[in-house]
Amino acid sequence: MTPTGSDPDLADRVLGGWLGRIAGNMLGKPVENGEVWTRERIDDYLRRAGALPLTDYLPEPAADEDRRWLRPEWRACVRGRIHGSCRDDDVDYAILGLHLLETHGFGFSTEQVGDLWLLRLPYLQTFTAERVAYRNLADGLKPPVTATYDNPYQEWIGALIRADVHGWTCPGAPRRAASLARRDATLSHTGNGVYGAMWAAALIAAAFTAPTVRHALDEALAVVPASCRLARTVRRVAALHDAGLTWEDTLTTLADETAGLGWIHTVPNAAVLTAGLLYGDGDFTRTITLTVRGGLDTDSNGATAGSVAGVLTGAHAIPSRWTEPLEDTVRSAVFGFDGVRISELAKRTVRLAETER
Repeated sequence: MTPTGSDPDLADRVLGGWLGRIAGNMLGKPVENGEVWTRERIDDYLRRAGALPLTDYLPEPAADEDRRWLRPEWRACVRGRIHGSCRDDDVDYAILGLHLLETHGFGFSTEQVGDLWLLRLPYLQTFTAERVAYRNLADGLKPPVTATYDNPYQEWIGALIRADVHGWTCPGAPRRAASLARRDATLSHTGNGVYGAMWAAALIAAAFTAPTVRHALDEALAVVPASCRLARTVRRVAALHDAGLTWEDTLTTLADETAGLGWIHTVPNAAVLTAGLLYGDGDFTRTITLTVRGGLDTDSNGATAGSVAGVLTGAHAIPSRWTEPLEDTVRSAVFGFDGVRISELAKRTVRLAETER
């Protein structure tokens, strides 16, 4: 599935990012509800199914009680049942971001992001801050008011999940990636919601050239204000990791320190994601499984962790148990993209990245 006619290393890493994002999203999708699927409950599920430590997609539930609380799509997301990816906003926005750059180039405006949403994205496939911004656009409001009017979700994770394409198309240029992500994010988010998108885009861009995931995290922190809560939380996770705390103890500490923000807020999810990346230490399987086992917004965190890990390792190093069930196929709600090949998306992404190198 390697895109052709391009720098082989760049093509392999971009494909790794796409495959990692989709696989990580599929891994976390069945247990996406942080109010129900806590870290402890996810591990109990895995233990009952004989799948702890987790090294593959989630197993089918071993207990009826587990089955009742899984997302309705679980039957198409568990091991042995996957035939191509399920539709999910974490992948839809990556596709829409690619289409944005192909249509308007790297000089796109925030207004053009909104125009493309109205044209290509069904309203009922948007959620929280994105749905508010969509409604505000339809009512004739313009950015940045679309992000602030009647929007209680301004710092939630939605902008972060839209950031990957800006990292993939700016390999080794985290500041440039962050600038693109900021222009996208301000349609629907403010504060730590925007910083989360900038951080994620920079993290992915840095992963193309950083020698380790820790180096990529350090580069990404440089693009957001050092005093913002997102940056302080990421540094806190790194400090606990460096001090030798276990993954479990680190997440317990951060859960206490971010209590009250909710399971879809950017900051606690950035803590789970950072812990998954650091304790995964560049290993694709360990990174995405630890991240999903961390709970909260499991499919979004799994997707971003998979994107970073996939760029770090390249597609060639992702174990086939993650990629073969995807069958090189994406289901998408973005008009004109349902059934598109993952390899085609990667090839188009590489084409954009090479225009700016």
